[in-house]
Amino acid sequence: MSVEEPTPSQTVGPFYGYALPFPGGGDVAPAGHPDTITIHGYVLDGAGQPIPDALLEFWQAAPDGRRTGAPGSMRRDPVTGAVIGRNGVDFTGFGRVPTDPDGRYVLRTLPPGAVGASAPYVAVCVFARGLLHHLFTRIYLPDNAEANAADPVLSSLPPARRATLIATAERDRVYRFDIRLQGDEREETVFFAFH
Repeated sequence: MSVEEPTPSQTVGPFYGYALPFPGGGDVAPAGHPDTITIHGYVLDGAGQPIPDALLEFWQAAPDGRRTGAPGSMRRDPVTGAVIGRNGVDFTGFGRVPTDPDGRYVLRTLPPGAVGASAPYVAVCVFARGLLHHLFTRIYLPDNAEANAADPVLSSLPPARRATLIATAERDRVYRFDIRLQGDEREETVFFAFH
């Protein structure tokens, strides 16, 4: 019988923190776009403590509901080949953000558009130490109350669970969304299983 080496998803450790983050990974909106919104918050463990080495990936539809994004917006250093960030012009619909030493993340993007019967949302994938498999969740904006009320996912959840998926408006175009990996029903963020 041979012993197989564990894959990264089977091994506890923040391997993704070395190669996956890139400069400007949270700047999804084109530079200076007037419709840019900011979503920020903390990734918290079951005790409510910030997780300083999590990585979040974000996907979303463009404001008009298109899901195509703009491929090829990443720039590389012509000498070293290292990724030096986005071109600052194209909307890709994708972002990748590590948490800072205080467990905080910041995403600057355009408001997501609706796709099908769903209310507009930003999809989130969470990688963190101690997670053998990444977690999936969504961020819904409170500005879309009518669409949120009709969303099939949100309407299938009890009110306390639904609230964990809706960001809080802090001021014009700025939203707070904390991701709690564990906790009681009112605190732990709703996560989705994809098969």
